[in-house]
Amino acid sequence: MSLPVLIECDPHMPAESSESDQLLLDQIQLNLIQGVGPRIRRSLLDQFGTPSQILNAPRQDLLNVPGIGEKLANAIIYRTSKSTAEEELQRCRAAGYQLLFEESDAYPSLLREMPDPPALLYCQGEILPEDELAVAIVGSRKCTHYGLQQAEKMAAALARAGVTVVSGLARGIDQAAHRGALKAGGRTIAVMATGLSHIYPPEHRELSEQVSAQGALVTEFPLDQAPVAGLFPQRNRIISGLSMGVLLIEAGRKSGALHTARHAYEQGRDVFAVPGRIDHPASAGCHDLIRDGAMLVRSVEDVLEGLSPAKTPVKVSENREVHTPRELSLSDFERDVLNLVTLEPQHLNEIVQSSNLDSSRILSTLTVLEMRKVVKRLPGGFLVRATG
Repeated sequence: MSLPVLIECDPHMPAESSESDQLLLDQIQLNLIQGVGPRIRRSLLDQFGTPSQILNAPRQDLLNVPGIGEKLANAIIYRTSKSTAEEELQRCRAAGYQLLFEESDAYPSLLREMPDPPALLYCQGEILPEDELAVAIVGSRKCTHYGLQQAEKMAAALARAGVTVVSGLARGIDQAAHRGALKAGGRTIAVMATGLSHIYPPEHRELSEQVSAQGALVTEFPLDQAPVAGLFPQRNRIISGLSMGVLLIEAGRKSGALHTARHAYEQGRDVFAVPGRIDHPASAGCHDLIRDGAMLVRSVEDVLEGLSPAKTPVKVSENREVHTPRELSLSDFERDVLNLVTLEPQHLNEIVQSSNLDSSRILSTLTVLEMRKVVKRLPGGFLVRATG
């Protein structure tokens, strides 16, 4: 029997445990055990197969797994944790949180590409299919007024283009990025390094409520996980993992945002950086990234043009799919003309004749679309939609 993959935690669901509930409880219980991080969990699953088999494994078998010592083996055997899986599940159901698993259709497909994806995601709010078109904006907590301005401006422009803004709910650049997306009426996702019961920093509770209403709060940590310094770098891999690209705005050479950039490179994501004053330490990390190959950003168009194509088309509405982020900067008429071009080669005359639009405008717009690299011209007068 397969694991339940998406749990809509409904407070009216019966409390009795069924067989499927027990499988879910095993997943939660393993996640509750302190010391079982993403890499240890992967090693355990490779060795034993399922959470249930891990939790019921003999001590010596556990000790044979690299990274498992006496203390962690005892924690697994005796279920050592601050709360039980049953309590955790009941609280999620009462609060209306979702629990997403790797096997779920609702689990973000970009996370599956990571070498160490979160096996369990707590979610307050909703993750939608169009959130696959996402860009992370990160930077220093101690930032300048210029940094705050640029973060809010970039986030708002991305949100208006239809891009979901991902960040970490922290002070400084993260906060400005979330607010920019919210003010523009767009979607935003906050990846937390704490449990959903511990909003951090505490003064961002109102912001967290706005984010969950217009996007989602997500975390891999149990509900009662309090802020611990070492967990912030761990969550940064999810920020980059949820995104097609990462944009850094004001990161000093010791900024945690550089960890997110490193994760982005390891995950094959695009990395962008906004330049600042060359003599200001707040932008030194960004300038180092630009020197080493990150794309310099002057406007949102630089981001949309620089992002790699989606691996699979992203459905953003009932009648529209986006193949490459460049399409998001098109005008309404340009988008209408682009929709005439298919993934299979068509002759120019066939494209023009397939629409009631003005033929001269179609021809001139197709030239523009070719220059913007969303349409490719083939020999013999044929055109095809660009996907790479």
